[in-house]
Amino acid sequence: MSGSLWLTPPGTGGPGGSGSPGGFGGTGSDTLTRVPKAPRRRPAWAVAADPVDELTTRLEDVIAQAVHADEIAAVLESDGMTDDHIRLTYGRQDSFALAEDLYARVERRYPEPAGPPTDPWHTRLGGCLLRGLVFALPGLAYVIGAPLLAGPPGGFGLPAGTVPLLAGAIAGWVWNQALSHRAYAWLGLGDRAAAARTLLAGAPLGALIGALVAVGAAQPGQWGAVAFAAGQSLYLAAATVLLVLDREKALFGALLPLTAGALPVLWTAPPLPVRTGLLLLSLAAAMGLAARALAVETAPGAPGGLGAPGGGAGASTGARAVPRLTASLPYGLFGLGTGLLVLYTAIGDVLAYGPAAAVAAPSAVALTLSMGPAEWLLYRFRSESLAGLRAARSAGAFRRATGGTLVLCLGGYLTVLLVLAAAGTALIPGAPPLGGLRLVTLLLIGAVLWTALLLQSFGAVTGAAAVCALAAAAQTGALAAGAGDPRTVGVCVAGAAAAVLAVLCGVLLGRATAHRY
Repeated sequence: MSGSLWLTPPGTGGPGGSGSPGGFGGTGSDTLTRVPKAPRRRPAWAVAADPVDELTTRLEDVIAQAVHADEIAAVLESDGMTDDHIRLTYGRQDSFALAEDLYARVERRYPEPAGPPTDPWHTRLGGCLLRGLVFALPGLAYVIGAPLLAGPPGGFGLPAGTVPLLAGAIAGWVWNQALSHRAYAWLGLGDRAAAARTLLAGAPLGALIGALVAVGAAQPGQWGAVAFAAGQSLYLAAATVLLVLDREKALFGALLPLTAGALPVLWTAPPLPVRTGLLLLSLAAAMGLAARALAVETAPGAPGGLGAPGGGAGASTGARAVPRLTASLPYGLFGLGTGLLVLYTAIGDVLAYGPAAAVAAPSAVALTLSMGPAEWLLYRFRSESLAGLRAARSAGAFRRATGGTLVLCLGGYLTVLLVLAAAGTALIPGAPPLGGLRLVTLLLIGAVLWTALLLQSFGAVTGAAAVCALAAAAQTGALAAGAGDPRTVGVCVAGAAAAVLAVLCGVLLGRATAHRY
């Protein structure tokens, strides 16, 4: 079963949450246009002018560039205009009524920029593909370490050792998603030392939690699986550190022994000490690189580190706001829901095609490999939406442009996912056939994951996490109760979740104000 690390960073440096523009969300600086100052008061003998006309003249450029009246209302409110002031001065009920009036008085026009427009969402495909590889390559550890998982069959009809491995992996996904968000929040505030200290304290604790959860889920005779799960928890902690601190290339290098060792395993049967040595070599490399990265980031005099100008604990807790711990909780819930949904695609293959599908699970492999292209397409959506925001002449035109971009990006991601799944089915020995319910489930789960990540990237992580967690809970309950064919249940659950997330995307992303940052 694929055991890949799937951590889409929820902040600066990657799509998924807070920060601007390196991360998606709403912690960027205020970009609302200020209302120009009112002209000097007219003398008492002058003919009184309509105050709304005067405000229209003052705000003409702002009104002409607005895609929707709500943008004008936001500008009015940001300048401190209360509803009482608007009723007394302009004779309108509130800021929205006044904004509608102003919006109707001025024709749409958009001044051309002085130079070529900048695109803060442009990113290179190569970097995203590299991240996709480091998400998926850890799954090779299950191929190399298969003898460690030998033992009596596990619960729910799963292969030996599967339950403690899954329990440890899920605990790691939940903890490390929340931890990475916390660290990215510090990075968004410009305090790399605080981010490194967060990782230094949280990563070892997450590894311990994952190992203890695996021990609690193990049955007698599954201690080899427990040892493997403990190593998996240590790797997840180290990989989280390296990914948050932008050390993807270092992590890829640490995985090279694992990658090179997996090729001979497919054709020969090396002894257990050789297999164990390959696993420990990559694990030790990842942990050593993570420790070195943390030492560099927290060293005195490092950029943003202790003793550096503007860095250190005083900068992070003095004038700057400290990120709320509760803000990271939805990201942990998001990791729980999406992690379970990915794992259930592999479990469905196992229950339908037998234990051999546990190692050859092209659905889960395709999902983890596709996270690289998925990340790039998230950036493309933001980029194209920004272009649509500049070009649209009305709110309806912007909604149509955004909807078309959403369909193209989601269709592109599902196409990539289909190609990866087909390639895995053709190349992996013993892989179950691609078609029927398995194909439908894979595409629906892919749609759920990509739209959930898109909502998370716009700061709507609570809704996306709730939908994914409820879908995972429904599938867990059905699996535990033995209610019907797991594949049919998976299709129904994934279809419902995909429909709900599509509605949420349409409601949120059709508003111009959602694209301000």
